[in-house]
Amino acid sequence: MSCNYADGLSHYSNKGKLGLKEKFDSREDVGSKVVQLAEWISATKHTVIHTGAGISTSAGIPDFRGPNGVWTLEEKGLKPEVNISFDEAVPTKTHMAIVKLVESGKVQYVVSQNIDGLHLRSGLPRTHIAELHGNMFIEQCNQCGHQFVRKHPTSTVGQKCLETPCPGFRRNGRPCRGKLHDTILDWEHSLPENDLGMADFHSCIADLSICLGTTLQIVPSGNLPLYTKKFGGRLVICNLQPTKHDRKADLIIHSYVDDVMVQLMKLLDLPIPEYSREKDPTKLVSGDSGAYTDWTIPDSNVKIMRTLYEEKCCKQSKKRACKTDIERKDDLHFEQQKRKKPKEEEMYKNSICTSQTQDVTEIVTHGLESKSNVTAAVKGDQEDVRDNTEYEVKIENDSEGKSEVIIQHPQDIPPSELQHEVGVIEVHCH
Repeated sequence: MSCNYADGLSHYSNKGKLGLKEKFDSREDVGSKVVQLAEWISATKHTVIHTGAGISTSAGIPDFRGPNGVWTLEEKGLKPEVNISFDEAVPTKTHMAIVKLVESGKVQYVVSQNIDGLHLRSGLPRTHIAELHGNMFIEQCNQCGHQFVRKHPTSTVGQKCLETPCPGFRRNGRPCRGKLHDTILDWEHSLPENDLGMADFHSCIADLSICLGTTLQIVPSGNLPLYTKKFGGRLVICNLQPTKHDRKADLIIHSYVDDVMVQLMKLLDLPIPEYSREKDPTKLVSGDSGAYTDWTIPDSNVKIMRTLYEEKCCKQSKKRACKTDIERKDDLHFEQQKRKKPKEEEMYKNSICTSQTQDVTEIVTHGLESKSNVTAAVKGDQEDVRDNTEYEVKIENDSEGKSEVIIQHPQDIPPSELQHEVGVIEVHCH
């Protein structure tokens, strides 16, 4: 079914680094690293787990960029040999261990890029998970915005209309009359506002972010763990392949995720529960009797997390930087964050960054024949600034998304002699 999902997305050839060689740590190294991880989890107050397709491979669902991943094989004109349906797959040991970690208070939140619905089916509460790329078992109303659990996976991807009436009600008690759509994002769709907001705030206030089964190539989701580092926390990565942020990690474990979680739970003296159909929300759906499970993140939850973010993170930043950061969050409402396509040549560069919780500063310098270098601090997409040479520097974007720098004297020099294209501006995260 991963193949069907991938086939339903719009065409795009450059899907990032595919088929990178896997690395396995020795049993002794894995053991010592898991001990360190257990100590950190026990000592922290706020831990966030970031999950990718690698945690579902043991359930029979192929990943995308592994040696036998969907997109890796697609380049060779092949498809995975093992590919069970989303209905038949059941949560793995990692999924169930995460549920127990949340129940015990060891983990406060989960941020997932997965669309397979296994976190939902494991019994993980909606209050503790953000699903950034959608869920095959969730549908959303185009009118009231409420999300509902489906009994079976959706037959469409790309947020298409399912021609199903919304079962919700308006505040006045009348039926909603909206139509339900699938929640699966295509490449250029904006990420769900509340999910991204919760993921953003939790990542910022976390003392520890743990990445499981992901190469962190898709942004903005792949960059969220770095927010933990930005505000003084630790970053742990558990993945067989190298990831985009290995150099910034405090601990890297190269091993199967299930094996790591089994060892971790033993050290924490926590049992891994078995998957239960009775606790699977998809098995409780009965449209005929009007029984629906609401899967909507309340706006009030986002407001609470925003307050916690401001209380912790703003105290660690300068007053001016803090004010700018919060205003940007208020203005964007997370609507401009999109699931961006990875670029083949830029995937492992640090030039890709998101517009959330960052102060992007780029210095544009170009030598002029009759004047000294012009330096403009660029903050934003389009902003006019002046330097101390009395030249006017203007930043504009063309139709292809490239940034063009126009340098023009306000009075005595003809525009034709001053306008000059500097080229694409590389924006670096700090």
